Amino acid sequence: MTLPAEILKKVKLLELSTRKLVNNLFAGEYHSAFKGQGMTFSEFREYSPGDDIRAISWPVTARMGKPYIKKFDEERELTLMLVVDVSGSENFGTKSYLKGEVITHLAAILSFAAVKNNDPVGLILFSDQVEHYVPPKKGRGHVYRILRDLYYFKPRSKKTKISVALEYLQAMLRKRSTVFIFSDFLDNNYDQALRQIGRKHDLIACVVRDQAEREMPNVGLIELEDAETEEVITVDTSSRSFRLAYEKHMKKLIDERERLLTKAQVEKIEIPTTDDFADPLIAYFRKRNKRRSH
Repeated sequence: MTLPAEILKKVKLLELSTRKLVNNLFAGEYHSAFKGQGMTFSEFREYSPGDDIRAISWPVTARMGKPYIKKFDEERELTLMLVVDVSGSENFGTKSYLKGEVITHLAAILSFAAVKNNDPVGLILFSDQVEHYVPPKKGRGHVYRILRDLYYFKPRSKKTKISVALEYLQAMLRKRSTVFIFSDFLDNNYDQALRQIGRKHDLIACVVRDQAEREMPNVGLIELEDAETEEVITVDTSSRSFRLAYEKHMKKLIDERERLLTKAQVEKIEIPTTDDFADPLIAYFRKRNKRRSH
């Protein structure tokens, strides 16, 4: 597809900024971590000593008068789905980046890694509704389209409902896929939907977090806006009692997030809004590769 010049320029800059990571490290980690998740039937061939007897095809053996086995080939193509929270809370950040910026950069890295391996990649943007869906396809042009949407799509709602996106995904995906869901996961009642997706697909929950979600800095009198309700209040952050009440409230939300993710039994990566936001993702790939090699 043709992109407007100003959008293409921004996407090209993002590609340049992520290329070294993709080429030198990420593509190889991606390939070995996620390839070969399934097996497809290839052909029948005559049994040889040492073959797994469980692969013997008895109907073909009876017809041919000697043992034959089913030969399977490892599936080389991976369908990658990016499920991205675009609710108002993703516009928050007190460090190097906003949460949404971190998500866009990581989605770019994963998308370019998929292109390098000739894999299709798709996208779901969600708030408390499914805002936008891009079916999985291959090619650099398709990745540019995905990055354009990540940069410029304007959601209709600022609220969050993770289960809505997962239920939609469950209905859309027929083939086993690898699914990265990016959110701060400060929502409720999504554990069952996560678990259902995780039964069929390879699901990784990427929890994007900012340090200020755990403790409020002492910066005096400030105005705070709820990103999802747009309610604005003035607070005195120099007040110790306010900071303690805030931290208690946030701890409750974070503890509930951890409870739901643990209950869902999905793999989790915690990603900060600092300059080293890509490091946890790389560490996860290396850890996964290490597990697969044993």
